[in-house]
Amino acid sequence: MRKFSLLAVVACVALITLSVALQRTRGRRAPRWIEQNADLMSMPAEDVNMENASSAATQRYRLDASQSKFIAHALAGGLLWFKGHDHLVAVREFTGEAEVTPESVNPASLQITAKTASMVETSSVFTEQQKQIIDKELRDIVLLPDQYPDIRFQSTNVSGKSIGNGQYDLKIGGELTLHGVTRPITIPTKVTVTGNNLRAQGEFEIDRSDFKVKATSAMHGLIRVRDKVKFTFDIVGHRL
Repeated sequence: MRKFSLLAVVACVALITLSVALQRTRGRRAPRWIEQNADLMSMPAEDVNMENASSAATQRYRLDASQSKFIAHALAGGLLWFKGHDHLVAVREFTGEAEVTPESVNPASLQITAKTASMVETSSVFTEQQKQIIDKELRDIVLLPDQYPDIRFQSTNVSGKSIGNGQYDLKIGGELTLHGVTRPITIPTKVTVTGNNLRAQGEFEIDRSDFKVKATSAMHGLIRVRDKVKFTFDIVGHRL
């Protein structure tokens, strides 16, 4: 009983003190912290949570092929590989979107669709006439754009971390569809976000035989393209 009575007395004193304080502050300016947070104090709890989360919202970017580089490096092989030349095949046309969440990285994703008919030889070791021959073989033997017009990549998971100053070290896992065959791949990528622009740089390899892609050859196969094809990219995107 004494314990209960003591608690009751403390509660009464607190209420009286609060009442006096309110009476004294009538007609006076509210404390500064109340003024500074007036909007949040009158905002529903769910709106406050949305306000706090807005700074970390996922940012979406549309990829810009005109400002990007996407190159397939097909290395020469065979018994006379030293007389052959490596191929640098550029992807001229592609579309896609990327998204990343500041600081936390995820949610994050990447989807890109490249037009096989836009892939052309760019290596300076070949003459223009040779490039035309190579491009024809790419269309007629290797890529078959009429049958397989698109090369697609769709991410399924993104891991990595922010390293500060708008930069991220990521591993983008997903599915690559080429020549009608879909295989899982992982693409190590460095992403830099500056203002409304995103820049993704990196490289990865595939085995063309996994995708049933034929290779051009010369001199009865003595000079041919190796199975491993390396892709390098420097892709720019603009915020939506």
